[in-house]
Amino acid sequence: MVADFTNKVVLVTGASSGIGEAIALRFAKLGAKLAIVGRNAENLANVAKQCEAEKGLKPLEIVADLATDAGVEKTAKETIQHFGRLDVLVNNVGMGARVTIQTTDMETYDRIFNTNLRGVYNLTRLLVQDLIKSKGNIVNISSIAGTTVHVGALPYAMSKVALDHFSRLIALELAPKGVRVNTVSPGATVSKFHVRLANYTEEQYQNWLKELSPHIPLGRVCVGDDIAKMVTHLASEDSALVTGTNVQVDGGVQFVNLSAALQKQMKS
Repeated sequence: MVADFTNKVVLVTGASSGIGEAIALRFAKLGAKLAIVGRNAENLANVAKQCEAEKGLKPLEIVADLATDAGVEKTAKETIQHFGRLDVLVNNVGMGARVTIQTTDMETYDRIFNTNLRGVYNLTRLLVQDLIKSKGNIVNISSIAGTTVHVGALPYAMSKVALDHFSRLIALELAPKGVRVNTVSPGATVSKFHVRLANYTEEQYQNWLKELSPHIPLGRVCVGDDIAKMVTHLASEDSALVTGTNVQVDGGVQFVNLSAALQKQMKS
């Protein structure tokens, strides 16, 4: 049975590219009324057009930096003012950096934690009463970096560990209120995230994907829609009794504690 989000209001952060874009498009196909957030206005507008083409519903576009309190407050305020309610919050926005304890600085740490954790914490705090009213749910996008260990992902991985536990804590707190909270942890996923992280050319990136794929038990890296399908499943009534869980969508790579190719990327 295909999930139906007709008349449901869904807020997706980090929706201007990559996994967030795929999640927004998937919800649009399933009839949701969307609020989408991103820092790049041009990219966000392009995603909005694609979403509108699915069912004719124009998303609310919110250009904001969720690493800042002002950006978070703007997002929460504009979403509720526009729709009057919220049914699903997808905390997808995130950023990374390739650093170790020997090479990092506090500016990098603060930038990553402000985006990946503080912004999520604050946005959830501001919208939780609306989710209680609708008996809605939250899906947080984490990473297998939160449950595996490799050199080069220090503050990013730490932020995802914290996000995972934040999700479990509020899942327990909000369950009596009828609000579910779940986490999706992608493995290596085709997106511009890895290109930016490693400063790859397109050719280098494609070569890295080819190197990585044979090390994944199911034989291929994820694409955005793999993650989006799990998000919509967890957000739907098909998962009515699922809360506090962390679903890894990674082709089985957690069983091999990441691949040699992924380690190579972090060390190069």
